[in-house]
Amino acid sequence: MAEFLKTASGRRIAYEKTQGTGPGVVFLGGFKSDMQGTKAVHLEAWAKATGRAFLRFDYSGHGDSSEAFTDGAISDWAEDARAAISQLTEGPQILVGSSMGGWISLLMARAMPERLAGLVTIAAAPDFTEDSMWEGFDAGLRQKLLDEGQVALPSDYGEPYVITRRLIEDGRQNLVLRDPLTIDVPVRFLQGTADEDVDMSVALRLLEHCQSPDMRLTLVDGADHRFSDPDCLALIVTAVEEVSARAGRAA
Repeated sequence: MAEFLKTASGRRIAYEKTQGTGPGVVFLGGFKSDMQGTKAVHLEAWAKATGRAFLRFDYSGHGDSSEAFTDGAISDWAEDARAAISQLTEGPQILVGSSMGGWISLLMARAMPERLAGLVTIAAAPDFTEDSMWEGFDAGLRQKLLDEGQVALPSDYGEPYVITRRLIEDGRQNLVLRDPLTIDVPVRFLQGTADEDVDMSVALRLLEHCQSPDMRLTLVDGADHRFSDPDCLALIVTAVEEVSARAGRAA
């Protein structure tokens, strides 16, 4: 049963927390996803089976949290993540960021490095509002977004995505691939070669851009953006366990 955290901005963030040992693991979901997704639930089951502290939550405008999805932007969702990590966990955490959650996790690494024990990303989509959405819009779509304040894009995951002008403009204030990005904890990037939402080149760019003393990229042949078949789920757990072990040795 979800509980709720009221943030300083007044948003109600739905979350489910598993008590256990540290370093804890925090799952950061994707764009228009929620904490009931396959990867989040699988990691929670692993945490319960191994006695590890675990947190999953819904950004505002997602899942059971307050606010409308179309009112949100990267700054809001990063603020939600920071509030959840700050108020619902203790000590350094291993962040597991899926898709947009990968971008959010990188923002957390920059904003609160003292709370990071390790980082695992799954089909990370840093800067996607600029590099994927805006860059992919033709002149007509760009003008419509500027004039009307929003456009609807088709989605393979259900109803169309409504993309707002604020989402695009706010995204530009949160880009992580333009300036140096140093992450002084173990990092594992996971990426499928058949991902139609986040191109493999994004993962390679991320690997080249980030600076870390312990960083690896694993490419899974044929895996799609969901990255949720049994082998992929097992690989996520393996990455978390490896990061955790290495973080312990570094400490």
